[in-house]
This record gives sequence, C-alpha cells and structure tokens, in this order.
Amino acid sequence: MQALRRTRPWGAVYWNSWRRLLTQSCTGNENPELNSDVKHRIEAHWREQLSGGQFNPKDSQDKYYVLSMFPYPSGNLHMGHVRVYTIADSVARFQRMCGKNVFQPMGWDSFGLPAENAANQRGVEPASWTEQNIAQMKEQLKRLGCSFDWNHELSTCSPKYYKWTQHLFLMLHRHGLAYQNEALVNWDPVDKTVLADEQVDANGCSWRSGAKVEKKLLRQWFIRTSAYAKQLLDGLEDPTLRDWRDIINLQRHWIGECDGYAFNLLTSASGFLRVWTTHPEHLKDPHAFLVLRSNHHLSKLKSADSLSAENPFAGTTMPVVFSDEVTFPPKSDVYLAAPSFRSEDKDLWDTYGLAFTSNGKDEETLSPANWEMLRKEVLQAATRLNVGGYRVSSKLKDWLISRQRYWGTPIPIVHCQKCGAVPVPEEQLPVSLPPMDSPKEAFLCDCPKCGEKDARRETDTMDTFVDSSWYYLRYLDAQNSERIFDPALTKKFMPVDLYIGGKEHAVLHLYYARFMNQFLHSCGLSPTSEPFSRLLVQGMVMGRSFRVKGSGRYVPESEVEIVNAKKNQAVLKETKEPVVMTWEKMSKSKLNGVEPSDMFNEYGTDTTRLIILADVAPTSHRNWSSATFPGILNWQKRLWLTLQDFQEAREDQTASDVVPTSEEFLAEDAKLFDARNFYVKGATFNYRHAQQLSVAISKMQGLTNSLRRTPKHVLRHGKQFERALAAQIIMLAPMAPHFASELWSKFVAIPGRLNPASQELQWSENVLAQRWPDIDPAYNLDLSIKVNGFENCVIKVQRTHLDKVTHSDALDIAFNTESVTSYLIDKKIRTTNFVLYPGIEAILNIYVDKAKKTQKPATTDDAEAQPQA
Repeated sequence: MQALRRTRPWGAVYWNSWRRLLTQSCTGNENPELNSDVKHRIEAHWREQLSGGQFNPKDSQDKYYVLSMFPYPSGNLHMGHVRVYTIADSVARFQRMCGKNVFQPMGWDSFGLPAENAANQRGVEPASWTEQNIAQMKEQLKRLGCSFDWNHELSTCSPKYYKWTQHLFLMLHRHGLAYQNEALVNWDPVDKTVLADEQVDANGCSWRSGAKVEKKLLRQWFIRTSAYAKQLLDGLEDPTLRDWRDIINLQRHWIGECDGYAFNLLTSASGFLRVWTTHPEHLKDPHAFLVLRSNHHLSKLKSADSLSAENPFAGTTMPVVFSDEVTFPPKSDVYLAAPSFRSEDKDLWDTYGLAFTSNGKDEETLSPANWEMLRKEVLQAATRLNVGGYRVSSKLKDWLISRQRYWGTPIPIVHCQKCGAVPVPEEQLPVSLPPMDSPKEAFLCDCPKCGEKDARRETDTMDTFVDSSWYYLRYLDAQNSERIFDPALTKKFMPVDLYIGGKEHAVLHLYYARFMNQFLHSCGLSPTSEPFSRLLVQGMVMGRSFRVKGSGRYVPESEVEIVNAKKNQAVLKETKEPVVMTWEKMSKSKLNGVEPSDMFNEYGTDTTRLIILADVAPTSHRNWSSATFPGILNWQKRLWLTLQDFQEAREDQTASDVVPTSEEFLAEDAKLFDARNFYVKGATFNYRHAQQLSVAISKMQGLTNSLRRTPKHVLRHGKQFERALAAQIIMLAPMAPHFASELWSKFVAIPGRLNPASQELQWSENVLAQRWPDIDPAYNLDLSIKVNGFENCVIKVQRTHLDKVTHSDALDIAFNTESVTSYLIDKKIRTTNFVLYPGIEAILNIYVDKAKKTQKPATTDDAEAQPQA
C-alpha cells in the first residue's frame, strides 16, 4: 500500500477508486455469523493485498531487519514453522506500522541429506524434488499470511547462491583458514557420510539413520574457526546483544575459556597435528617432545613407532610417543612436554629413554627472565608461518566441513598429482553439481595451475551449515551476479535487528554464523563484528503422545481411552493395556502431529495465528490442545459483534442526535479514554520491548472487555469509544491481518465519524497502513521506584513529562519521596540505574547495602554500668 502511495502513477479519480477497492469489505453491510466459511471468505478477499513486504533498499533510516531461520524445504509446513513465522510476521507488521523500513526476507536451506535420500527413494533428481517442495511450501507460507519480501528470495541449492558459497570458501582458503587434514571421523554406515559429534546420540548412534556410528580415518576439509575463538568469546560481551539470555552461556561453553594457544605442526605422516599449550615458549625447547593418547588415530599407523613432528620454533624434529600416563589438557589428546622448562617433563624424557643433551647456551636462553620474550617470538613466528598461535580453549576444534554426499555445495578444489590441492579460479565458478550417479570420469578436469589433463575435482561437498553461515548477508543483495553482495547495502542494513529461531540451533548454527560474519567483518564486507543484535528463541510446539506401557509403541489418540487427564492416566480402548501420556515435540513417528492445513481449513488462518501466539510466551514450549481454542474463537466473535453493535448504534434512526452531556456520559467517555491508553500501553510494551505476544493478546482482550461494557448511547456519541475501537483493530492487525482488515473496512464505512479531522486515523487507508496507536499526552504513566528489585512506590507522571525524565530527574523525584527516603535512612546506596520506555513507563532501580553500625568505644562509665557476672 505504501509502495503504491509513493508511486501513484494514475490520476486522482483512478487512484481514489483503487484505494476504495483496497479498503472495501468483503461482507459489506451484511452481518453474518462469524463461522469458518466467513473467515475463509475474508482471507481469500484480503490475501493478495496483504502478502508482500514493502522494503525500500535505498532508505536506511529507521531500518528494521527481522529474520526468521529459513526452513529446509521438506514439502509441508509443520506447526513449528507456523509458530516461528507467525511470530516473525507479527513483529514485522508491527514495526512497519511504527514507521520502520522493515526487511523480512525468506529463502530455503535446500541442500542436505534428506532431499538426497528422498530423491533416491523416488528415482528422481534431488534438484527437481527440492524445487517441487519449495513451490509447495511457498504457497503454504502465503496462505499463512506472512508479508515476506519475495523479491529477495534465495535457495542455497541454486548455482546463483552456491557460486558465492564457493567464493567464500576460496576467500577462507586464501587467508589460510581452509585446509585439508586427516581426521578420525564419525561415519554413518547407512547414510555413508561423516557426522559431527553433535549428530551422534548418547548411545553412539546416528541422529538421522539410527545406525551405530563407526570411526573412520579420512582426509577432510576443515575451516579454522578456532582462529577466531577469542574474538567470538569476547563478542558475547558486546553491548549490542539483547535478549540472548542463556544462549550466551551455551556459546561460551561451546567455545570454552581461551586460556591457551593452538599450533598446527606437520608430522612425518604428512598430516597436521594440533598442539595446545598454555605456554607457547615451551616450543622453544630444543628437547620438546609430544605425548599422544594410546588410542590416538596416529597410533594405528605402521610408522607410529618412528612418528615425529616438525618444530619450526626451535628448528628441531620432535619425537612422538604414545602413553596415557600424563595429564592431558581438558578434551585434548596431545601433551607438549618441555624438559628444559619442567622437571617432570625431564623425568618423562628419561622414562621414555630419549637422549637428553644440554649446554650452557640453551640454559641461558631458556631462563625464566626470557620466557615472555620467547613467548612473543613463538606467537609472531606462528602468525608468519600460518601454523596457528591464536588464543583458544583446549577443547575447541576446527570446523570439519567435508561431507561424502552428492546434494551439497561442491568444494571448489582440483587435485593434481603435480600441484596438489589447487583452488578453482574465480572465473570458473560456480563448480556445478554433475547429474546424480555420474561416472567418475565426470570429475576429471585440467589442473588450473599446470594444465595437467588427469586432474580430479574434489568430490566431497560442504556441510550445509556453511550455506546458512552467511545467508543473512546475501538476502540484502540476493540477485547480484557480480559480487557476493554489495558492502554498501550491508553497511546500511546490518546487523539483523531481530533473529528468530529454535534453540536447537543456538550452538552450532549461531557459532558458525558468528564466525563467518567475524571473518567478513575483518575483510571489510560486514560493518559489525556481531551479525544478530537481538534473539528470540521460540519454544517448541508440543503434541500429546500416547505410548503403550512396556512396549513403548506409539498409538494414535483415537485408539486411547483417557481415564484421568490431570494424572496422565489412559488405557488402550481394545485391550485396556496402560498407556503413558506425555507432551513431546510434534512428530509423525510419535503420531502426535497436527497438520497446519487442517487448522487453516477448520478454523481459518488468522485464528490459527492467534491460537499459536496466545497463552504462553514465544520462548516457552506450547502444548497444543483444542481445549485452549475457545478463548480465541470467542474473542474473535466478540470483536465481530462489537462492530455490529457499533454499526447499529450509529445507524439507529430512532436515537437522538443530541450529544449527551450528563456526568454519567462523561464518566463513561473518560473510562474509555483511560482504557484505550492503558491497554495500548500494555500491548505496545509487549510487542516492542518484552515481545511477549501472548501478553499483548491479553491486553487487547482487556480492551475488548471495556468496549463490550459500553452503553449504547456512548457507542453512538462517544468520541473515545471510536478511538478505542480503532486502536483495538489496529493493534490486532499484525497478528490477524485478514480479520483486522475486514473489521477495519466495516469500521470506516460506518457513518457519523467523530474524529474526522484527526491525524491519528487515516480513514481512507487500509488498517495495515495506519500509524500505531500512541498514548495521549495528558495520560498519566508510571515512574516505578524499586529498591534492590522490590517496588517501593509508583509515581504518576503525565506522558509529556515522563518522556523527558532523565536518570538525574528520577533520582531527584525519588529522594523527595517520603517512602523512599524513610526506607533508605540506614542504607548505603551501591548503585542506581534508570530505564525509560518512552510513552509507556520509566523504572528507577536503587541498589543498597545495609549500613554498618559504628561500634562506640567503651568508657569508664560504660564499664561501671555493666552488670556484674
């Protein structure tokens, strides 16, 4: 609508006709009962008018980038999708109505093993299977009523996208951050691919196939994420991060305390060995050696007895021994022994029968007075030689990205017998996927470096986490065929203001995305070191599941007789066997899922959106039960009836047109003034600040109660009723855009407007083009004063004054308030802080300690006054 208003290519007559069409009710003057058929009519009427975003990439003022984690295109939405995208869309629509230039893109995390397996089962190419699923899910998202900016749509399996994922890999490779090494990996014998540690369950089985995982030694590609470990750990203290809550601790735990340094040293087995130590200067020891755990994969080599590692810092070759008798660093299987520095390591040297020679020059160089200098020399040399030397925890490993599967981003490397691993030239990107089941000859090519004919393309593909580690940047410039993205756009619109997704991605995905943004920031391509300012980690949608006690077999609810719902007691209808009832994440295998399309068909899209948002906070798990539906269904009916009552009151030919001036009328009008401001304040706070959308619904329902209690003559003549009803519909619009649009179209068609010249309401515009309701300047808001977290008093301050209150002003008010001063009389103020939510409330927190009483020195008289023992 705003985009149309900006361009306006037609004459005034045509424009006004079009505008009337956009705001025209589909039910007109009829007042049908609000049932599913009517809701479907409403949604069909408004869907196309409400489906698009209105992002202006040229205007960075008041930008708001709201991003929900993009889905894997399985072909069907599930209720988890419905929840996350309804939350995101409600926030996006709210921010637009507050005047923000909102960017809400959508795309598809479309590479991965599930599509490959599904395509194999059906005998089709993964590409066609994936494209079909994307088309189907896109239609479902449109039916959900989401205002995504489809002009910026992307799909990670498109060559237009993965060309730039390959470009990113080559950037990392040039910076020494992508490398190949042998590693003992988790191998899924069913899916025939490598699994990350997190994809192996507590029983040692694959998270997807269920097969017992095997250990296998493979040459793999890694990204040196640990080189940025200290920056990623320090970034968690960034003051721009909001509402990360326990995600901060999850990230911190994953990264670990960066209290040492990692080095990658070349072994005689032609691979690199990660050596971690808290004392880099120990690598200057010419007698340093390495101890590896006896079950280390290098112990299986034929050359294990003569294994060694290059030490470029001392110019020596270090012996490698295998033993479990030393104290290894936490989560590490390599111990750096430095006999010249530690006596216990000298004893180890003797134990293993290694010849130790020393001379006075060595002892002088390695004296404690030189340790700091030696440390600096080692770290500087490590940077120069690109063998590590960065701060990291002992447990954090580099990111293994190789996957032995077809449906993923091809790694842009050519293997040549003469030149080794050679990067594919940029001008040859993308390295496209060949047809599935292509013969090995399809991977033969010329070496880009020497031209050798029998070179071979890398057959491994990238972990899909690589695809999703940078998509939030590509969204801003999704159609750019010349560059990965325009840095001018990222400078304007990054970071993401609100990132919404599940807690299952709170560790790995966020860690990899933060790493990639840190890297691109160091390259000058991303303006901030942290990509996501605010997080909203939504809870899961839970379904009630039923398992036969003993066998653990899941059964559908239709086969179960519930004996006592509160005590979770049930039996099978046929056999009377006991059944265990519990709430679990919705899943087809657990027979406890709900199809979104069934909800849309039975209740309507907007009702489904309201139900998924109601009752519990977005961050909490949502137990899906039809017992909770009546609250929303009845609220919609009451809103529908309120419009009908309002229309009848305004069109009543028998009523007097004289505006009442009685005290009773004025009191009712004043009540509505208060109700409007009170509930607008509450709803706004929970939309904008707390993002407790369920509480925002409760506030709106409270306003509905006030409207329903209003006498008929106030409906007819009350200016504040009209304002309150308008605010009610406007505040509903982000959550239920179709239903609110219909309510608004009926509202603006009712005669006898009492606020015709108001700047508050744009009568000729759709509800989603309205400005968000504001608090009246004369309304009194709360200045809450708390001491050690407990409310001491609440002072009422007019909105116009409260918005100007500073920290100093709040302290002046507090110290002139008797309840505060009397409580603080024997307290010592430790610190204070002040939070102002303009137009809503202000909070002054005072933190105090109880003042210590000074002991009065005893006098002679005091001593004489003491009772005798």
